[in-house]
Amino acid sequence: MRLRYRRSGLPLVVVVSEGHPAREVLTQSLRIAAATAGLRMRMRTVVREQTCSRCQVAASDRRLRLPPCARVSSGMEDADHQIRSVLVLSLAWMAVEVVLSLWAAWDARSPALLAFGGDSAIELLSALVVLSVYSSSERGGQEREDRAARIAGALLLALAAYVTVIAVLALAGTAEPRPSRFGIAVLIASAVIMPLLAWRKRQLAVREGSVALRADAAESALCGYFALIALAGLVVNAAAHAGWADPVAALAIVPFIVREGWEALRA
Repeated sequence: MRLRYRRSGLPLVVVVSEGHPAREVLTQSLRIAAATAGLRMRMRTVVREQTCSRCQVAASDRRLRLPPCARVSSGMEDADHQIRSVLVLSLAWMAVEVVLSLWAAWDARSPALLAFGGDSAIELLSALVVLSVYSSSERGGQEREDRAARIAGALLLALAAYVTVIAVLALAGTAEPRPSRFGIAVLIASAVIMPLLAWRKRQLAVREGSVALRADAAESALCGYFALIALAGLVVNAAAHAGWADPVAALAIVPFIVREGWEALRA
């Protein structure tokens, strides 16, 4: 409660903010005190509009449930909540995807699953950085985001080199990939889920004008394409017992990984 006392000779002026819950109690107390002391009391209500310094709208305007500045702030918080929700959902699936695809790659000696799982693992780290930017109260995370992008780019180039070596060795007959029904199931799920997540991220990125979220949406869409390429190699290997199809699919993914890594290094 805001009270201000001003003495000018005998009169005593008490100013109470209108609408304060203690206004009525204070008024009755002052009446009783004035009657007991034999003083005369006069009440006058002065309406003084208070204007929001951000949107310049009078606080006494009852037609607005919330001033525009509050509505904008609420809208920004709602948008950030939607972005964090889709990022958390994407991270949860990608974590499952990485574990299952890399385990299937090790079990089946599959270069295609290795390329897919390794790329997903690096994209998972990139998505964690984007989520940390939107979860932070400070919006000064551009330098941290660029540094993480360069690290991810270097890891992608290293992954491309490693997958190339493994695929060439498989084609040379040193280790023949085995059919993997489990790997096929993982790739089918990824080919369906990742494009849906990319579509939702792209919607939010366009609405909020987020460059980081737009880049993350592109990575999610690319992950869906990788799943289709790897899936083709595994299906051919499982159906025709053609061991060469798996490393060929891995080599088909490598140029995309190289381009993705190079673009991340130049961020």
